[in-house]
Amino acid sequence: MKTIATLLLASAAAIASSNAMAAPNVVVSIKPIHSLVAAIMQGVADPQLIVDGGASPHTYSLKPSNARAIENADVVFWVGDGLEKFLEKPLHSLAGKATVVELDNASGIEKLPFREGGPFEAHDHGEHGDHDHAEEAKDGEGHKGEHKHEHEHEHAGGHDHDEGEFDMHLWLDPANAKAMAIEIEKTLMTADPANAKSYQDNTKKLVENLDSLDKEIKETVGPIKDKPFIVFHDAYQYFEHRYGVKTAGSITVSPENPPGADRIKKIHAKVQELNATCVFAEPQFEPKLVNVVIEGTKAKSGTLDPEAATLEAGPDLYFQLMRGVATSLKNCLS
Repeated sequence: MKTIATLLLASAAAIASSNAMAAPNVVVSIKPIHSLVAAIMQGVADPQLIVDGGASPHTYSLKPSNARAIENADVVFWVGDGLEKFLEKPLHSLAGKATVVELDNASGIEKLPFREGGPFEAHDHGEHGDHDHAEEAKDGEGHKGEHKHEHEHEHAGGHDHDEGEFDMHLWLDPANAKAMAIEIEKTLMTADPANAKSYQDNTKKLVENLDSLDKEIKETVGPIKDKPFIVFHDAYQYFEHRYGVKTAGSITVSPENPPGADRIKKIHAKVQELNATCVFAEPQFEPKLVNVVIEGTKAKSGTLDPEAATLEAGPDLYFQLMRGVATSLKNCLS
């Protein structure tokens, strides 16, 4: 005869199995957004990540495994084609059944225009090579048939924006992360009503943690707010806007296009002119450029990781990323 404990365990396992079967298949483009989705889905299911490891969305090429994940997805979250340009065609051709959510259009997102001229190099406004990554990722198998592409577009301010008009590193402001979290919660509750309560509870906890993180970062960077520094590429505008730190310029705007000798010369002169304390590299890109820029100056070099290349994916990553940026700034500029 089965004991009551055995029956309870079997019942719990059946409920867990039922929830797992009911959970949507969720795919996310990049680590910072994946972290927010993973936090909201905790206890329900694990979302899949496309740009994993130390890769950057600026230079990424879709893999066959990524293409299969998109084909099988119920929901896809990405920032938008101004950042993950490589995903635009695959989402149209492969994500036939999926709800595709472009988070740069989430309600409440604050978007900042690109900075250009002087210490900020002119931006190419998203003009990249016209490679069909979806077909490459299919690895020669081909993919026939028309697919319906469903977008969840909720434009802040009620109007569209031109591709490439805005800086797409939106997650570097926790207020934007909160807006994206609420959009993610709404999407998941619609796709998976059975687990709506879990999504609501997890989002509430995430928002509270983001508020605490915001206060913590303000305290961390407070003492170094007025010290100018140079970054590898202009990815930090949202962090600056939120916390009042002073980027004096960038070595390049588009990491996929290495800067020329004239550009390096201008930034070197800028470091000397401003007596900039630090020039920051990024883990995915060539650090020798930073060494050239600071040669003959009193500036130190540091590393910032705005896309979490060195961090392990998961619900804690977003907080590690933001604390890492704040701490790196403080340590190098102090």
